[in-house]
Amino acid sequence: MTQLNSVNATNRLKYLLEQISQQAKAIDQQNTHSTSHKLIENNNLFSEHLFHCRSDQFLHYVKEVEERINDFIRLNSSSTQSNNRSSLAITTLQQIEQQISALYNAIQANAAMHQAAQINFDAVKKVKIKYAKQKNENNKYHDVTSKVLSSSHLLYEKLNEHHEFERRLLNMITEREQQRSVAKQVNSEQLSKEVLALHQRLGRCRHAISIIERDIEFAEKR
Repeated sequence: MTQLNSVNATNRLKYLLEQISQQAKAIDQQNTHSTSHKLIENNNLFSEHLFHCRSDQFLHYVKEVEERINDFIRLNSSSTQSNNRSSLAITTLQQIEQQISALYNAIQANAAMHQAAQINFDAVKKVKIKYAKQKNENNKYHDVTSKVLSSSHLLYEKLNEHHEFERRLLNMITEREQQRSVAKQVNSEQLSKEVLALHQRLGRCRHAISIIERDIEFAEKR
């Protein structure tokens, strides 16, 4: 990679990261005031294979990419060039592009992720309110009511677990897609198989979610 090409590439990535940084600040601020965020806070947004950072805030990942770009610029500023160094530069820039792309996709999916968490939060809150009301009713019905509410609560916990599993599968699919976009032919075919398998698992997960939601509705009507 020539010095000019390297400068053009890093300038483009810095520009993209600056746009994402502005969105990340706004989203992080929005999430801090979101009730549903309490259900997913302290969960890492990306796998350790994509980012070293461990956080539930987008801006922390933006800072990691920014530091990596700056490190690349410093290391690449030397006049000494070699085939190995050029190959390393290309690989590093591709990895940075993957990180930026993953950040962009995750920011776009933030609303959907919190919407699912909000549904779970409201459902659990609904169960707690029902339970509190039932405690004031006649002791004659107390045992039966407790069993129904306990069953509903367990179902909501199970639903929350499946939504979390769904979120992780979506993140894994995004990562594999990013890896496949820059992979060689042999690796690309393997990654395609992995993406297909992940989509199949996602389909089964969403089918299970539908069944749990139906069971919840039945338990509450009963």
